[in-house]
Amino acid sequence: MPNFEIAAGVIAAYLMGSISSAILVCKVMGLPDPRTQGSRNPGATNVLRIGGKKAAAITLLGDLLKGVIPVVIAKGWGFGSEGLALVAFAAFLGHLYPVYFRFEGGKGVATALGCLLALNWPTGLCWMAAWGATAALSRYSSLSSLTASLLAPVFIWIFTANTAWTLTVAVMTLILFFRHRSNILKLINGEESRIGRKNR
Repeated sequence: MPNFEIAAGVIAAYLMGSISSAILVCKVMGLPDPRTQGSRNPGATNVLRIGGKKAAAITLLGDLLKGVIPVVIAKGWGFGSEGLALVAFAAFLGHLYPVYFRFEGGKGVATALGCLLALNWPTGLCWMAAWGATAALSRYSSLSSLTASLLAPVFIWIFTANTAWTLTVAVMTLILFFRHRSNILKLINGEESRIGRKNR
């Protein structure tokens, strides 16, 4: 695979990842800009708070597809393991730091999951199972996302033994923890909102 084709795929993945589902959904549905309401995070959880389940579901789907589509296209184009890892990471970074929205993006959970599903769908399913189990026990969305993400490098190594993918997912996990630092502090202090309850 020529380097220029890999570079083009990475750039395209970043640009697709930069499309903010939350901002666009809220604009189309006549809702406030999610960057100005609630947690001020342009993601599905905040859209749920300000716009309800339908808006949140559309946002979640959009964020998932931003991870799925670039990787699936790169697979079809014949990218190797390293190229696919770069494409997945670029889509993820695009969501976090979108060029179209002053680099003010979301926390990356749904897009990371989309990347996992496209790279290796059993890993994505295990991620969702870990999220669901943690959510059922704790009722904390952020803790569920962090727990599932922490296990993701283990899952993808078990299923693929692919070093490039495992390292990429591990780096994504570290970034997700950094992006969730305020949630982590709230969890430690007992201030994080539980699923089904409004923010304090």
